[in-house]
Order: sequence, then structure tokens, then C-alpha cells
Amino acid sequence: MSTIAATVKTPNGGKYVRQLCKHWSHKLETAVDGDKGTVTFPNAVTVMDADAEGIAITITGEDRDAVQGLTDVVARHIDRFAFREDALVYDWAWRD
Repeated sequence: MSTIAATVKTPNGGKYVRQLCKHWSHKLETAVDGDKGTVTFPNAVTVMDADAEGIAITITGEDRDAVQGLTDVVARHIDRFAFREDALVYDWAWRD
């Protein structure tokens, strides 16, 4: 398994997690519990856990390249919801 993670500073993390899970729920399996959301892609699982400081994001899957590719997908979608904020910074780092 390969896991990559990032922390994104934003005061609106919970809102973005809920919006993103709702957005993807039409095509993917999603789960939301408060400010924590899980999205199951065909090749990886993304977990987003928000608090007052921001969003902790982890993406885990068998294929390291697929996991890497999802970093851009997740970031672009969060950025769409955060268009009123300054550019968000994603500090992706491998955990394996």
C-alpha cells in the first residue's frame, strides 16, 4: 500500500469536506461524519478530516502512480470550493 498525505490550512475545512463528498457521491462511494469524509475511488481511498485549522488529507492505494495522480484531482476540487480564499497550499508527503 502507498499512502500520501497533506495538511491544508483553511478555516472552512469542514465545509469543503462535506461539499466535496456530496459532489463525488453521484459517481463514487462516499461517507461523511461531521467534518470527516471518505471517498472511495476505483484505485484508492481518500480520507479528509477537518478541524478549525484546516484539512488533513490522506490518499491510500495499491498503485503508487494512481495515488500520486489523485493528489491533483483532490486539490483541484477543493480549490474550486475555496475560490473565495487565497491559494491553498498542499504539502504532500509519502508515508510509506
